[in-house]
Amino acid sequence: MSVTRPTTTETEALGELAAFPLVEALFGRRSRRFALGGEIPDGPLAYRSRHEPLPLTELERMLVLSAMGGTTGWHYAITRHARYAPHVSNYSGAAAGRTFPSAAGFHTAELFFTDDSGLYFFPTRDAGALVDPSIETLTPELMVARHRERVRRLSPERLHLPAQEPYLEGHNTWCVNVPGSLLVIPVADIAQHLIAVLCFLVQNGYALYDDVGDRRIPGLEDFRGLVDVEEPFPLTFAEQYALTEATAELATACYAGVLTLQAMGLGGWMFDGIDRFCMLGASGDPDVPGLGFRYDEDERWSTPNPTGREGVFEAYCPPHHRDMAAAVEAFARRKFGPGGPFHRDTPGAWTDSPGFRGSAQVHDDEFKACVALQAQYVWDTFGKFPGTVPTVFIMNYVQAHHLDLDFYDRFFKPGAYLDTHATHLEKWHGRDGK
Repeated sequence: MSVTRPTTTETEALGELAAFPLVEALFGRRSRRFALGGEIPDGPLAYRSRHEPLPLTELERMLVLSAMGGTTGWHYAITRHARYAPHVSNYSGAAAGRTFPSAAGFHTAELFFTDDSGLYFFPTRDAGALVDPSIETLTPELMVARHRERVRRLSPERLHLPAQEPYLEGHNTWCVNVPGSLLVIPVADIAQHLIAVLCFLVQNGYALYDDVGDRRIPGLEDFRGLVDVEEPFPLTFAEQYALTEATAELATACYAGVLTLQAMGLGGWMFDGIDRFCMLGASGDPDVPGLGFRYDEDERWSTPNPTGREGVFEAYCPPHHRDMAAAVEAFARRKFGPGGPFHRDTPGAWTDSPGFRGSAQVHDDEFKACVALQAQYVWDTFGKFPGTVPTVFIMNYVQAHHLDLDFYDRFFKPGAYLDTHATHLEKWHGRDGK
């Protein structure tokens, strides 16, 4: 889609979007699945749209993406921890905040999306603060303008998912990834998230043991002065912690997008009814490559294990890093290197940002060796990292589309959609909605 300045109609719509009440978005949120051009072939709601599919405009698309993954300024980090005083808590992995929260500012998720114009990547976790509320007013127009350049096209074709099981759950075969729709796919790097959790544990004096194999991690006793080797945490506890924290990140990104759909008057919903292995590229069918992630199989694992797409989204583990020590080193560079949250030259939200960022303790060689030892043990023991949960994870998706009001008028009582839906085509496209 070509990038153009907002029309007069769109400018007025953007003003109304900025003023839309939060409580109306909350109370008016519903899954609205019937798009222009849609069809339900049978049952009590059987209906065929008399309209053609209508793709989202470039502006509409960027508004949804900015709501789901846009940066919103420099995040404030962890304010204080007695164990580190007078230093700051150096947990965070990124310096900027986004439209959704992330545990301790780890920020390990990114967005992919597809529509009629192709398949795309929308990386923002290390983009820095593309807007700065200390010196400018954040508006929908500003968010769109600053985030457009983050979009990276991976293919000119819409992502192919056959409209049948097992690719889509049966109740989604008629409505998911249909012509005219925007499908947003948040993906989390659980390997990186677990490294961040291991750093957190070591910073607070904790270590792991292998509760699956019921054995201690060899060599950990060499770090007795850094961590408690007598009362370690179960490995499965730490890995479930990483998985659930990252899932919350994915879900809140999606929820931010869904609330924005209400304000814009777009149909759509948040859901999880696409097979995540098919989506990531592990369908086993070359005609259904999904996002094209590399995946491996092992007799020790019950499912394939995707790890990333080279040069696009690579998990912090082999084969994308030489070994787990290299992955830990890469994570440390992300935190303490240029642009990272604990580099003095990274701008920030504080009156003395260099002083705040520079007060964090840098992970020294002993610290990184302790983290890497545990991470490498997991890799060597289970053949992947993490060992008991997926390396890369998808849970929730958001689809946005233009709503067919005729369907709702025929089958639902009044109130099935908001005023924003009723007036969307007029206010955003300058055309009659009927």
